[in-house]
Amino acid sequence: MKALIITLVILAGIALIGILIVVSGLNNVVTLDETVAAAWAQVENQYQRRFDLIPNLVETVKGVAGFEKETYIAVAEARAKAGEIKLTPEMLSDPSAFQQFQSAQDGLSGALSRLLVTVESYPELKANENFQTLQAQLEGTENRIAVERRRYNETARGFNTYIRKIPGMLWATMRGLTTPKEYFEAVTDAEKAPSVKF
Repeated sequence: MKALIITLVILAGIALIGILIVVSGLNNVVTLDETVAAAWAQVENQYQRRFDLIPNLVETVKGVAGFEKETYIAVAEARAKAGEIKLTPEMLSDPSAFQQFQSAQDGLSGALSRLLVTVESYPELKANENFQTLQAQLEGTENRIAVERRRYNETARGFNTYIRKIPGMLWATMRGLTTPKEYFEAVTDAEKAPSVKF
């Protein structure tokens, strides 16, 4: 009788340990998924900050006589296009949706870069205090975007690694979280060194 009780206690202990391992694994995959979603929210916050700065920047540039109209129109169009594409945390595993979002944001970055390069020909605009403030805020936001994109990529990599390894693969399958998250990639133009001509 004593042996039976000891055996039952051992079996109950083993079952409890097994249940704790399963629960821990299931919770871990959810935690990683939520970490990716939180990192994504920070990326979106910075893109929204940039999105909100652009109208003021464009209005300031419009105020300068002779400024190339097509330059700020290109920025406004790129902003509108970027604003049309929303990416939810559930879509972070959809390569085509992620690529569309990244392309729209990269297009906006390119249009803003062209605007800031064009400004160099307008000393009165460069001297405008409002423009200088907006430019500094925009530059700071671009840096924050880069930082948050890197953090997002790191958390996505952690999630993707976990769901591809054993036993994480098992827990991810049980939770229905088996699709890897997409990564931000370097902008094609940014990969090439700019040519400098004097």
